[in-house]
Amino acid sequence: MRFLGIDPGLTRTGIGLIEGTTSQNPIAIEWLTIETAPTLPTPLRLKELSEDLAKLVEEYKPDIAIVERLFFATNSRSAMDTAEGRGVILLTLATHGIEIIEATPLQLKMSITGDGNADKKQMQAMVQRILKLNTVPTPADAADALALALYGLYTSASSMMPSSTRR
Repeated sequence: MRFLGIDPGLTRTGIGLIEGTTSQNPIAIEWLTIETAPTLPTPLRLKELSEDLAKLVEEYKPDIAIVERLFFATNSRSAMDTAEGRGVILLTLATHGIEIIEATPLQLKMSITGDGNADKKQMQAMVQRILKLNTVPTPADAADALALALYGLYTSASSMMPSSTRR
């Protein structure tokens, strides 16, 4: 199965794609960012985000997408931009018939590191270790997206276990 992790944003959206059927030995396929120019009007930036994501979905054909759920933000303008980008991402995925899982930052940190207070460096180091990468994946938004993809794999793998073996 292919899991597409998405760390939403309007200026930069992290994308991470992994492949696996169990939590044992997942393989990183791709990680990158979709960037839009802050000088463009917001509607054009949202259109560009949707078109670029649609191309990636058509190329890589993910089975499940995992999108980070907004938790809170101290900068209301940035939060609004991220929310608008997230909405376009969800719509684009739904239009392509991709199953969507949403994860909060706390769920993500607990799943990847076992610590809900893990910082970015700890998350990146665990993603590198789990995916057996030679270096920490960059940029940070793409590393976060790979972590989201791993969350999707772990969530799906545990839901496929017989109920007597689930914790």
